[in-house]
Amino acid sequence: MDLKEPASSKWSSTTSIKFEHVRPLNDDGRAICRDYDGFPLTSSGNPHDSMVVLKQESQFAKANDNSFFHFNLQIEQGIPVLSKWIIFNRFKFVASKGIKLGPAFLLTRLTGGSIVGDMAPYQAFSIGGLGSVRGYGEGAVGSGRSCLVANSELTLPLNKMLEGAIFLDCGTDLRSGHLVPGNPALRQSKPGSGIGLGYGLRFKSQFGHFQVDYAVNAYQQRTLYFGLSNLAS
Repeated sequence: MDLKEPASSKWSSTTSIKFEHVRPLNDDGRAICRDYDGFPLTSSGNPHDSMVVLKQESQFAKANDNSFFHFNLQIEQGIPVLSKWIIFNRFKFVASKGIKLGPAFLLTRLTGGSIVGDMAPYQAFSIGGLGSVRGYGEGAVGSGRSCLVANSELTLPLNKMLEGAIFLDCGTDLRSGHLVPGNPALRQSKPGSGIGLGYGLRFKSQFGHFQVDYAVNAYQQRTLYFGLSNLAS
């Protein structure tokens, strides 16, 4: 259930409430409550977690011909309707700034968040991969109760449909990986922080935006990414 409040100036907000029933499954589709090392996958220790979540999302947007700024804040509160249901508070923010620099365009983004209270491993902030820290696999940098990720990207038009890009990403779990139940980041040898840089191409078409990125991380490991975004998204 969502309730959208009328936009006031450059701010808009949405309040929602939802019921979640989370049941981990293995590759065979069977319910499991522990991983291969015997650590629990759920907060309750049962084959499933149940929760009622109240969510408040606020957005701020400002733009002109040469720049834009966008800020998004999400706050989630687990409501203890029943004694065994998860109680937690989680927040996440994304701040984006774009500036025209002649024919080029500089985009910077800062993402962060934290969670307190009851927590299952699947609720941890995953760091690494496309949309996070390029140069690493999905979630290969860290899994923590908190996170902070910074992205900078400079794009330059090559023709009407093609752009070149150079980028720098970095992220950290703020040393919160050991606070996740079972400490999966340590058991999977995730460093907890990482940096990646590289270059790529952006292709615009009537079907969507295609993205190809080549990134190198702090361990000199190289990764190639392919992405597609819909024009309506």
